Amino acid sequence: MKHLDQLESQSIYIIREAYKQFKNIAILWSIGKDSTTLMWLTRKAFYGKVPFPALHIDTSYKFQEIYDFRSEWADKWDMELIIGKNGQSLNEGMGPDASDKLACCGQLKTEALKQTIDKYGFKALLLGIRRDEHGIRAKERVFSPRDKQFKWDYKDQPPELWDQFKNQQQGEQHIRVHPLLHWTEQDIWKYIQRENIPVVDLYFANNGKRYRSIGCETCCEPVDSDADTVDKIVEELMTTKISERSGRAQDKESAYVMQKLRALGYM
Repeated sequence: MKHLDQLESQSIYIIREAYKQFKNIAILWSIGKDSTTLMWLTRKAFYGKVPFPALHIDTSYKFQEIYDFRSEWADKWDMELIIGKNGQSLNEGMGPDASDKLACCGQLKTEALKQTIDKYGFKALLLGIRRDEHGIRAKERVFSPRDKQFKWDYKDQPPELWDQFKNQQQGEQHIRVHPLLHWTEQDIWKYIQRENIPVVDLYFANNGKRYRSIGCETCCEPVDSDADTVDKIVEELMTTKISERSGRAQDKESAYVMQKLRALGYM
C-alpha cells in the first residue's frame, strides 16, 4: 500500500502542476485501464471534479463496450466530454480494410488528435502512458514537448533529474504530460483493485479469453486467460510471460514502427 500511495502522490502532484502551468489543458481518455486510472487520479487531485475537458479520439471502430462505458461514466463523473474524429478520412474510406495500417492509425488517431487540439487550442494534454508498456515509450519524459506540427523529437528530450520537470513551453510548442509514466501494468491493476475503479468488461476473461490492451476492435485480439476478476488479473500478472500488447496489430507494434508513429504525434 505504501508503494501505491507514493505512486498516487507523485501522479497527483504532476496533474496539479500541469493544470497550474497550462490552463488550457485536456485529459486524453481512451477508456482503457490506464487512462481511466488517470481520470480517477485527476478527480482525486481536484476533489471529485475534473476541471478541464476529457478528450476521446474516436476512430469509429472501437469496441461497443468502450462506447457504452464512455457514455455511462462521462455522465456519472459529470465530465465535459469532447469527441474528436477525422471525418474526412472516414468519408474517404480509411478504416480496418486499409492496406496500410500505419496510415490508418496516422489518419484516424494522430490526425484526428491534431485537428482536435488545433480546434480547441489546447496547450497541453494529460495522457495515461507508461514506460513499461512499450520500449519506445521509455524514451518519453513526464513533460514532453512537441513542435507546432505536434512532432516528437525523441533525440532531443529534456533531462528530468530528481523529479525536476521542464514544464515551460517555448514558442509554439505543445506539451504532452504523462502522470503515469512511472507506473507498471501491475501497479495499475493493484490500484484499480484498491480503489475499486470501474473498467471495461473486455479486460475480464470470458470463455477462456480476455483483452490485456484495448483499442480499435479490428486491431485487437484477446489472450488466453481465466482471470475474470480484478483479483485474478493481479495474480495472473505475477506469473504471465505474455506481453501486454501481444494482442495488438503487430505491424505497428515493432519498435521502429511505433517510434515512427510517435514521432509523428501518435498517442
